[in-house]
Amino acid sequence: MRRALIHTPGPIEGEPLRVEQAAEPEPGDGEVLLSVAACGVCRTDLQLAEGDIPPRKRPVVPGHQIVGRVLSLGRNATGVKVGERVGVGWLGFACGACRHCRAGRENLCATARFTGWDVDGGYATHAIARADFVFPLPEGWSDLSVAPLLCGGVIGYRALRRSRIEPGGVLGLYGFGASALLAIQVARHWGCRVFVCTRSRAEQERARALGAEWAGGYEDRPPEALDAAVTFAPSGDVVIAALRATAPGGTVAINAIHLDRVPQFSYDDLWLERNLVSVANYTREDAREFLALAERIPVETRTQVVSLEGANEALAKLRRGEVDGTFVVRP
Repeated sequence: MRRALIHTPGPIEGEPLRVEQAAEPEPGDGEVLLSVAACGVCRTDLQLAEGDIPPRKRPVVPGHQIVGRVLSLGRNATGVKVGERVGVGWLGFACGACRHCRAGRENLCATARFTGWDVDGGYATHAIARADFVFPLPEGWSDLSVAPLLCGGVIGYRALRRSRIEPGGVLGLYGFGASALLAIQVARHWGCRVFVCTRSRAEQERARALGAEWAGGYEDRPPEALDAAVTFAPSGDVVIAALRATAPGGTVAINAIHLDRVPQFSYDDLWLERNLVSVANYTREDAREFLALAERIPVETRTQVVSLEGANEALAKLRRGEVDGTFVVRP
């Protein structure tokens, strides 16, 4: 197998990912071996590569939007067949026995493991995953087009649910990268009026083309008070801007695993039962619901293909905002 590894996190300009060869892995108990066809590139991969998110495994193969075919099954691996095309996302394991798992909140499991963070991910020709944490994929999508649905799509869907936006409501999206590109399609399918804030003029135009009623910068106030908002930009300042634009009783959902900071703000911005909530991971039920919904809509993705050797440059361009949609590694 060939794989791109993070040995020592550091500035992406220093190319912390190194492509190496290794023996083909063998699936363990309850696991499957996949031949990786595509793996989406996520901002979380960048944050891991640069050390903003401390590594849990070193070295580690990043990548948690994996599309692949099952090559072999480990002992006790059930629910999938050799040759089946499946997807692997961020959540790689949950215990199933703790109070969170029993309550349907496996995304909060204290012993959860995450793909590309606790266990090796998909920047490789082969990957190992638990059989009970992979998802059959609709055949209507190509490998490249379905990969972004497995993180940006699923977590964006959970963020919309966490925001408590109702069909026909007024929704604000703050930041308009890969996840927001998919979330707006769901929101428009629900009949929501969508206002988008992003500093990129190109992203503002793209938002309007996808049905946003208004688009402006982070410093601009949407023309109407928002029923709900989702922030995708990893900036605490953006979170507060969204909160100030939200109507009494509304909710701001923070879709980020890492924020630069949360600045001090006036209690008046939270007063009148406004809600500020985080979005942590997703559940397998979220993924199943979203993939079925995305097929019905159908959700469209934008991708740019890179090789394993091009992964460092793809992450650098992602940080600079030089991507139209999602980079996808095709090993």
